[in-house]
Amino acid sequence: MAQNRFQTGPGPSQRQLRVGELIRHRLSELLMRADVHDPDLNRHSITVGEVRTSPDLKVATAYVMPLGGEGAEEALLALRRNARELRHMVAKGLNLKYAPELRFQIDETFDRMDETRRLFADERVQRDIAADDDDDAVD
Repeated sequence: MAQNRFQTGPGPSQRQLRVGELIRHRLSELLMRADVHDPDLNRHSITVGEVRTSPDLKVATAYVMPLGGEGAEEALLALRRNARELRHMVAKGLNLKYAPELRFQIDETFDRMDETRRLFADERVQRDIAADDDDDAVD
């Protein structure tokens, strides 16, 4: 019986992850070198945290954050305004059948990490963690 070539699991396929990482590297390189001719965009130092691709690899969503988080909305607008030029430049550096449409979102990972640290620092949570450790030591 032939195996199903398409992924049926909940997460992205290896191909999606690999292409997303290639796009992330290429996009980071373009933004670092300020290859786009837009002074509003070049004024920001932008970090590309992650790129997620659709299953057909035709849409790539880049999660970005300006250095220090200052001017995030302004940087996002500049990226969206230059999405077509960035798409063309990214496609030139990659060997893909289709140039993926680039979409940009603010990367909220850092905010979630800060909130997680704050939760773990709470004394009630520390007490619960210590209680779990004591229970494990007794077993």
